[in-house]
Amino acid sequence: MQSLISFINNLQNNQSFPFFIYSSKKEQRLLNVPIVKPLFIAVLGGNKKLGKNSEINCHAGEFIFLSDSPSIDMRNIPGGEDYLALLIEFDYQDFDGFQISATNEKQYCTGEISLTLEKCLQQFIEYASWAPKELWYLRRKEIIQLLCYLGHKQILSMVSNPRVGHKLHNIIAAQPEIDITSQDICKKLAMSESTLRRKLKHEGTSLQEVKDQVKLGLGLHLLQTTLEPIGLIAQKCGYHSQSRFTDRFKTRFGLTPSELRKTKMTD
Repeated sequence: MQSLISFINNLQNNQSFPFFIYSSKKEQRLLNVPIVKPLFIAVLGGNKKLGKNSEINCHAGEFIFLSDSPSIDMRNIPGGEDYLALLIEFDYQDFDGFQISATNEKQYCTGEISLTLEKCLQQFIEYASWAPKELWYLRRKEIIQLLCYLGHKQILSMVSNPRVGHKLHNIIAAQPEIDITSQDICKKLAMSESTLRRKLKHEGTSLQEVKDQVKLGLGLHLLQTTLEPIGLIAQKCGYHSQSRFTDRFKTRFGLTPSELRKTKMTD
């Protein structure tokens, strides 16, 4: 996988890509990480453990495909090298045209990053560096097709129809720095507040929970992928007070933004 790792290390950070690169030099223990859309994680260095008891183990050279989930505990563990992972988030439309299987109780799928899959991932990264954003979905569909061909068709049973919570997530994520009112949200969704609350309750969530998922999830992502000051990240997530952002972040993920930042630095 050295070719893929080298290509990733040479990417220009100022570009927008349909994938994310997470890395750390020290172990990261993260609680209640929201998975909003189907997510593919290729572990390229170190080890990744998921679940409250670390029951899911993904080593370097392996991948894990996760279905959407309100929260999951994670450990990103460097080995003799830094922890390094490639993350690709799929839109539900990416699965259009596939024969979706009946829902599987198992919410994840693991496998080896074969040479064929590695080349496909590298082509996806290269393609994204020059292709229009409107065409990125074509290569995501290609990854899905290849995973199915390689014997991982169970990923098609982990894709559910977008729920009200997903639509709400997209509305809030469009302007996370703004505390959008429930009235404005209901106008965009064309439903009453009581209907919105009832539907969210049926899905096991609430308006405040979705807001926290969006804003704190964005904060987690920016801390993992940028060197922006924590105060600026707090503002981008809609928190006027850095201390308020820090408190909410620690309550959600089990560590402060500063503690997470330290895992990415050498002593």
